[in-house]
Amino acid sequence: PMGSERMEMRKRQMSMTQETPGSAEAQHSTANRGSNACCFCWCCCCSCSCLTVRNQDEERARRTSHELQAEGIPNCEESPAPTLEEVNAWAQSFDKLMLTPAGRNAFREFLRTEFSEENMLFWMACEELKQESNKSVIEEKARLIYEDYISILSPKEVSLDSRVRDVINRNMLEPSQHTFDDAQLQIYTLMHRDSYPRFMNSAIYKNLLQSLSEKSIEA
Repeated sequence: PMGSERMEMRKRQMSMTQETPGSAEAQHSTANRGSNACCFCWCCCCSCSCLTVRNQDEERARRTSHELQAEGIPNCEESPAPTLEEVNAWAQSFDKLMLTPAGRNAFREFLRTEFSEENMLFWMACEELKQESNKSVIEEKARLIYEDYISILSPKEVSLDSRVRDVINRNMLEPSQHTFDDAQLQIYTLMHRDSYPRFMNSAIYKNLLQSLSEKSIEA
């Protein structure tokens, strides 16, 4: 039958290829040298452009991974454990949640699960900038905030509309404590409207509330 003849021919071809790997590779190299020489050449494999690009990509990936590991997750604010009254108050308004370090820490933990922690980090960086009075320190912190949260090249870029971005770009010509005020308000509003309702229904909030309620009953 034709099927078994083809099988035999394929076996013989495979056998010949295994017996003479050098000649097969040489033929493959010659056949492809014209169209993609750098991927198959023997004489310049150490300096060909495709390998150089590949090595650069691998090095960039290793460097990025190392930087992310070194950076890790930013530390939470120092704060005492929240009381049951405080946690209940978080449900009354977003403002009350954001007023306390414990509230911000719990909310940050939730934002981290939604991959939007940068919103809280940006808001906190803006608050810190407002406390500065030294001109050079203000300029440096404003530059870092811009690079970390405003630049489209940053993995932590926050979502801002074009109007607010234009305001920031103008303000960066002469940075001050209030360079990012409009952007901070927009992100605060975004967290309030978008993330806060989900936080109140999240396991993070409900488990914390339940734990404190049980401790209160035991006491």
